[in-house]
Amino acid sequence: MSELPDPYIEETTASVPPTMEVGVPPLDMMIRTKLSIMMFLQYFVWGAWWVTLGTYLSNGLGFSGTQVGLVYGTSALAAIVSPFFVGIVADRLFATQRILAVLHLLGGLLLYAVAQIEGFRLFYVVSLVYFLCYMPTLALTNSLSFHQMSDPSRQFPGIRVLGTIGWIVAGLIVGAIRIDQASIEATNLPIQIAAGVSILLGIFCLALPHTPPKDKGTKWSIRAILGLDALELMKQWSFTVFIVGSFLICIPLQFYYAFANPFLNDLGVHNAVGKMTMGQMSEIFFMLVMPFFFARLGVKYMLLVGMLAWTTRYVLFAYGDAESTLGMGMLLLGILLHGICYDFFFVTGQIYVDNKAPQHIRGAAQGFIALVTLGVGGFVGTLVSGRVVDYFTSENGQHDWTSTWLTPAIGAGVIMIAFGILFNDRTTTSNQ
Repeated sequence: MSELPDPYIEETTASVPPTMEVGVPPLDMMIRTKLSIMMFLQYFVWGAWWVTLGTYLSNGLGFSGTQVGLVYGTSALAAIVSPFFVGIVADRLFATQRILAVLHLLGGLLLYAVAQIEGFRLFYVVSLVYFLCYMPTLALTNSLSFHQMSDPSRQFPGIRVLGTIGWIVAGLIVGAIRIDQASIEATNLPIQIAAGVSILLGIFCLALPHTPPKDKGTKWSIRAILGLDALELMKQWSFTVFIVGSFLICIPLQFYYAFANPFLNDLGVHNAVGKMTMGQMSEIFFMLVMPFFFARLGVKYMLLVGMLAWTTRYVLFAYGDAESTLGMGMLLLGILLHGICYDFFFVTGQIYVDNKAPQHIRGAAQGFIALVTLGVGGFVGTLVSGRVVDYFTSENGQHDWTSTWLTPAIGAGVIMIAFGILFNDRTTTSNQ
C-alpha cells in the first residue's frame, strides 16, 4: 500500500466535498507546510520497512511463507479494527493532533521492539499491536487536513501527494544504505529507521494545528462505524458484483505486497527496494492522467484494465529474470504497472462507489468498500499467498517463483473474465 497501496492509506478526491465556489481563501502557508511534512513523514514510516519486511523475515529470520503472510496480515486485521477506534475514541473524545502524537510515539517504541524480536509468535503479536496504533493514523491525518482546509477538493491532493513522495524517499534511502557493501534489506535496520522517524513524527504532531474532535457529543453505532448502512446497495446486481469482485481480486493482490521484494532479492536484483519505488512514481503519473482515461473507458473498463494489469504484472514476474536485458525489463515493467494496478482499480472503485451511493450514505459506502477490500480481502490474501509460497518452496529452501507468480496471475485472470461478464452498470452521474 505504497507498495502497499495507497488505497489503504488515502481518501481520494472522490470522497472529498465538492469544489467550493471561486474566491475561497487560500490555505495558510504555515499550515500547508505543517500538513505536508505530516503527510511526508506518515508514509515515510510505513515505506521505510514494509516493502523490505518480507525479505528480512524470510532471509534474515528464516520465517516460512505462511508466517510471512501472517505478519503482513496484521495490517489488514488492524484495518478492520481501526474504524472502531477512530469512530468511538478519536472523533469524539480527544483533539486529533494529540491522538496522532501518542499513537506515533507509542508506535515508534513498538517498532523498535519489533526490530529486536526474532521469534515468530512474539513478532506477530507486537506487529499487530503496532498496526493497531498505526492504521487509525491514516484516517486521522486525512481528517485533520480536511478540518484545516477551506476547499479540500483543490487543496488536499497537493498535500496528500507528499505522502507518496515520502514513501518513495524512504525506499530510495533504504536502498542506498550499504553496510560492508551489502544491502540492508535483509536486516532489521529498516525497521529501526522507521521507529526513529515515527518518534520524530510523534513529537512533530504536537506542533500541528489544533483540531478538536469533530463528533463530540454525538451518538454512534457499530453499523454506522463499519459503513454497514451501505448494505442497502447490495440489492443492486451491479453493486453486488462489484463488491464480490473487489473482495476476490484483493486475494491475489497480496502476493505482490508481501513477496515482491523477497522475490527480487532472490533473483539478485540490485537495490530491489529502490527499484520498487518506480511503482509509486508511476502511481503519481497515472493519477494525473486518470480523468483522460475515465472519460473514454468508463467504470467497467477502467476496472477491467486494472485487473488485467495485475494479471500481466504476475506473468511478467513469472518469466522475468535479472540475468538478461529482456528479463530485467520484464521485472521493471511489472513494477511500473503499479500505477495502473492501483489507480485504475482502487481509485476507480472508490469513484464508482461515490457515484452509486445516495448522498446520505456515501461516507458509509466508502467505509464499507475499504472494510471488504483492505480489511477482509487483504487478510484472506495474506493467508493464501503465504501458503502458496510454501507450497512452491522445496525442502532445501529453493523457491519455484514461476509457479508462485502464475498462481495469482491465473486467479486474477479468472476474476477479471468473470467480472467482465457479470458486471453491467451504466451509472455515470452521482445519485443525489
